[in-house]
Order: sequence, then structure tokens, then C-alpha cells
Amino acid sequence: MPPLVVYQNYVHGQYVSNSTGETFEVINPATGQVSYLVETADADIQQSAMASAKSGFAIWSKLTPIERSRILLKAVELLREQNDELAEVEVLDTGKPWQEASVVDVVTGADSIEFFAGLAPSIEGNQQPIGDDFYYTRREPLGICAGIGAWNYPLQIACWKAAPALACGNVMIFKPSEETPRGAMRLAEVFTQAGVPDGVFNVLQGDGRVGAWLTEHEDIAKVSFTGEVGTGKKVMAAAAGSLKDVTMELGGKSPLIIFNDADIENAISAAMLGNFYTQGEICTNGTRVFVQKDIYPRFIERLVERTEQNIICGNPMNPETNFGALISKSHQQKVLDYIEIGKSEGATLLTGGTALQPENCPNGYFIAPTIFTDCNDEMTIAKEEIFGPVMTVLTFESEEEVVRRANNTQLGLAAGVFTQDISRAHRIIHQMQAGICWINAYGASPAEMPVGGYKMSGIGRENGSETLKAYTQIKAVYVGMQPLDSPF
Repeated sequence: MPPLVVYQNYVHGQYVSNSTGETFEVINPATGQVSYLVETADADIQQSAMASAKSGFAIWSKLTPIERSRILLKAVELLREQNDELAEVEVLDTGKPWQEASVVDVVTGADSIEFFAGLAPSIEGNQQPIGDDFYYTRREPLGICAGIGAWNYPLQIACWKAAPALACGNVMIFKPSEETPRGAMRLAEVFTQAGVPDGVFNVLQGDGRVGAWLTEHEDIAKVSFTGEVGTGKKVMAAAAGSLKDVTMELGGKSPLIIFNDADIENAISAAMLGNFYTQGEICTNGTRVFVQKDIYPRFIERLVERTEQNIICGNPMNPETNFGALISKSHQQKVLDYIEIGKSEGATLLTGGTALQPENCPNGYFIAPTIFTDCNDEMTIAKEEIFGPVMTVLTFESEEEVVRRANNTQLGLAAGVFTQDISRAHRIIHQMQAGICWINAYGASPAEMPVGGYKMSGIGRENGSETLKAYTQIKAVYVGMQPLDSPF
């Protein structure tokens, strides 16, 4: 066996070796084999990254917005040119199908950078007369921002966090998940190739210790975190010590509501996308599928039929595969444990519910797409985020009932409604306690559209022009035009 490749941290435009020699393993979820090693960002690397970020900010923040825009658009061009190569990195790290990563992960990341690069020159303040005097405002960058990513969309999340931060003149130290560290490294390389100054986007590798250092450091102005609710609470508590601004994109247990006049095949497509795309490892997934009783028999028959006939599980790099491996052995077991809880609490398992061993990837962390019926709102599988390919189907009769039940959760990330009645569609969506909503669609998240949750699902938004406010601070300047009137 050839020795494993060892990747390093990316600081000030280059890869830098740590002092301790500490590394961690990264496993390919589809094979269960160690793919490579990564050096942990020790104290020396951390200090170098902070010094680098300060020097990078001094340069980047002084560029005009149009200059920053041109450089970021060059990065977009490079991302699109390297799409297939970068998508393969994502497949090998995450276990998701090439079929998805090649058309979503890199594309949507590049879209976000392109969107914010276009907005950068439009950032402006205002002016207001006060008698003979006046004041004006400036939107200025915050400084050094920290981004902490999740493992399900590594490159996309890094782009989503870096794009508004850099467009507004900030710099970013980014910590990817230790389970999927290469996407952010590759983004850093692309930024350097595009002409982004050294220090503007540094990548530190490691576990929660590195994340804690970032959230607690007094020189970090803002933390943007994507992950599960429990970790988000810890990040926010740590950030509070130095009154950092935070953006939190956390978990969900989102409702997908299907009325009896819906296009059933379209609604089934949404239910499958909202539960089985990326093996169910998507925070916005509509894992509580509410189906109006009149159409339930026909809906469930076709749902099971399409699930059993149309899903192809196996080697994620095979272009025919549309259903990949879960991120880790431990996560696979966690999802299997939830399936057992569902059965023990009385839900009916219609299909799936077992680990899979595809012939071309027998040692990967696969679970069959799973559908439960005869569920109620108090079952564990209907209340807790599973983050795997487990769909819970519930029935309802009236609008009032389904709105109440859909909102009966501490989470509020997403919601979807399928109906041909346009008045009802908007009436229901306007009552959903969720930050990302779809009508006769599910999962689409263009760069122009803000992403974020209500309640325990998060704070702040990513993407959309609203995000510019989260990466700038307002300076108000009062200009006196007359001699100062003073009692002294």
C-alpha cells in the first residue's frame, strides 16, 4: 500500500505544516477506507492564520468594491472550469452521488460568489439633512470573520459563507468539518489563483477545539456556523463572551403538506427529493410528509412503487447512481437506531429500514430509503431530526389541523405546500413558522433567495441581498455646518 497523502492547513496563500505533527484520518463513506490524512491546526498555525488575516484585511478592505468584484468573478470562472474535478472531491469526501455533486455542489457555490460579487459595488450609505447640518452613513466591513462548515455540502457551504463576507471587504478564517475537509482547501486554492490577496481566506483544519478557538478569539468579529442545534448553542454561547455577531444555520424537522388537489406525481417527486436526495443528509428536508386523507391510498402506493423502482444505490462515482452513502459508520448506526425506535413505537415500516451492501461498494455506509406510515406527531421519528433517508408519512383532514401540527415543533427551518388552489397555497405558507418555504416545489435554493430558520433552526440568513447587512456595520457621520452652540 502506498503511503497516505497528508494535507496541510492553508494559510496566507499556501499550505503550511504544523509543529505538533498531529493528524486525523478522513474516510471515504462509500468504501469505509481511509482516503488521506490532514494535519490539525495547532497553536502555531492558529496564530499564523490570525496574523495573516489581519494583514489580508488591511489590503482587501482598501480595495474598491468593483476591484473586489472583478477578483471574485475570476474565482467564479475558475470554479466553473474546474467543476468536474471539484465535484469528484465532494463525492469522495461525502459519499453523495456524482450525479448530484456535478450539477449542484460546485454550481451553487459559484452562483453565490457571482451573486455577491455583482452586489459588492452597490453597497452604499445614505445622507440626511438636519437643519443646516447633515449626517451620512457608511457601510463598512466587520473585519475578520470565522466560518464553520458542515459535512453535507462542504464546498457549497464554504462558498456561501465566503461570498458575502469577501464581497463586503471582510476576510475569513474557515474551518470545514473534519469529515469533509478538502472542499474548502480547493476553494482557497481557487481564490489564490483568482488574485485574492494572501490572508483573505485561510483554512484551518481540525475538530471542535479549532472551532472553539475561533468562536472565542477576541479578534474575530463574526461567526457563521452551519450544523446541528446543540453545537450551534455552544458556538453562540462562546461567541457571546466577546459580543460577536453570529449567523446560525441549524437543523430542521420540516413539514411537507400535500393537499387532495395536488398533482400527486409532482408531490411524490418532492417527497422523495425532500427525504432521499443526498441520502437524506440535508437540513431543509421535508421529513414530515402530511398527506390529506382523500389521496393517501393512491399517494402511498405510488410513493413506494417509485422508491423501490427508481432509486439506484451504489458506487457514488457511477453516473447512474442516484443514492449514495451516509457520511460515517457512526452516523449510519444512528440512523438505523432511529429506524428501530420507529418500529418499536408502532410506526409501520413500508419499505427500506436496513443497511445496504451494494455489489460495487460492499463496505460503504449505505441505508435503504425508508418510509414509515401509521405515524403520529408524538413519535420520536416525527419529532427529532434524523438526517438520513427516513420519511415519516402522516395524514390530516383540515387546513386548521395541519397548520397546527406542522408548527408544533421547536424547529422552523423549511416548509412546503402542494396544492392547485393558489389562495390556499399562500394562506398556508403564510402561517408556516419556517424561514424557507416552497409552493409546488421543494429544495430549490438559488443564491438570490435568503436561507435561514425560525425558532431553534437558526439566526440570520445566508444568500440573498439581506445578507449584506450581516457582513457590514453602519458608521454614522454627523457634519456640522454652523458654529457649535455650546453652553460652555
